[in-house]
Amino acid sequence: QVLLQESGPGLVEPSQTLSLTCTVSGASITTDKTYWNWIRQSPGKGLEWIGVITSAGYTYYIPSLKRRTSISRDTAKNQFTLRLRSLTPEDTAVYYCARSANIPSVSPDRSECDAWGPGTQVTVSP
Repeated sequence: QVLLQESGPGLVEPSQTLSLTCTVSGASITTDKTYWNWIRQSPGKGLEWIGVITSAGYTYYIPSLKRRTSISRDTAKNQFTLRLRSLTPEDTAVYYCARSANIPSVSPDRSECDAWGPGTQVTVSP
């Protein structure tokens, strides 16, 4: 059984950089043809795909966030990390890491990923 767990700060000040790590157990992030995603849900809105790091280490991002986003990985620890720069209150959301077999849509349905972390609330506020 694959398990994903997000970790990181719950409160971040505007203009700062958010760093969230997803720790994966029960599967390897280098397993061929797997995609490791960051997805968020803002209050009152649907899911928003942020970006992905593939099993081969390639990264792809939603164009609207590409300038502020980077995703990296530590294969020894079986973790991947999201960094989101220049935060604003509009970045307040529940952030999820998730595994998929393809790159999800920009407004994904939960069925597009077969494993999800529980989510972590991030609030951007002074």
